Amino acid sequence: MNLSNPDNDNQPDDPGYNGPEQPGYSGPGRGREPVFNLPSVIVWLAAVMFVVHVVREYFLQPDQNLWTIYAFSFIPARYSDIATQLPIEMAAWWSPVTYAFLHGGWAHLFMNLLWMAAFGTPLARRVGTTRFLILSIIAALGGALLHLLFHIGDLIPVIGASAVVSGHMGAAARFAFQGGRRGMITADGPALTLAQSFTNRVFLTFMGVWMAINLVFGSGAIPIAGADQPIAWQAHIGGFLAGLFFFSLFDRTKPQSNLL
Repeated sequence: MNLSNPDNDNQPDDPGYNGPEQPGYSGPGRGREPVFNLPSVIVWLAAVMFVVHVVREYFLQPDQNLWTIYAFSFIPARYSDIATQLPIEMAAWWSPVTYAFLHGGWAHLFMNLLWMAAFGTPLARRVGTTRFLILSIIAALGGALLHLLFHIGDLIPVIGASAVVSGHMGAAARFAFQGGRRGMITADGPALTLAQSFTNRVFLTFMGVWMAINLVFGSGAIPIAGADQPIAWQAHIGGFLAGLFFFSLFDRTKPQSNLL
């Protein structure tokens, strides 16, 4: 895989080029990235989520907003024997993905965008735009599926990109802490196989802390300020596991023999 930033046109004769021929080279075939140099796919996803929330918050009437929730949020009851009692029956087909574009408030939106920038950025740089989007969809589906298993028949809508962002975290945990300086998230670290992941101290520490935080806040043991609805922690874990297990199918940097 070409790990270079597609938006970076620096060449070896460019004074700003920081490649193998230059002092201070920091990775295989690429230089250090500016902190806020986000991949285009991250910027566009953030823009879509932002616009959707602005429209819902300031331009839709209450009945229109309610229709939007019914049409695009994930409602577990759609997959039970009371599904016919809900409006927009066809939403059962697309809502396991579209719920990720709706948010419950500005704090909810900005928190997800912050974590997407942190963990989605190295993932997008590593696997490319198309594979990143497909893996994000798989994370949304994984989050919806695990939430459904725990809440079959539940009428409470699930909204937010938390499952998708959790999928980015799960996938990035396979490589993001393995290269560069300690504590730095990098796109070009060597990827761990699944077997190696569960014997790697850094990975296990990250996953353990992440799981504990989700269980504590999701159970309500520690309330989150401004959160009026229960935290769909099962969706977070479902997205994380989807990213963790499916990352190997999308990583273009390692030989096929290491996929597992």
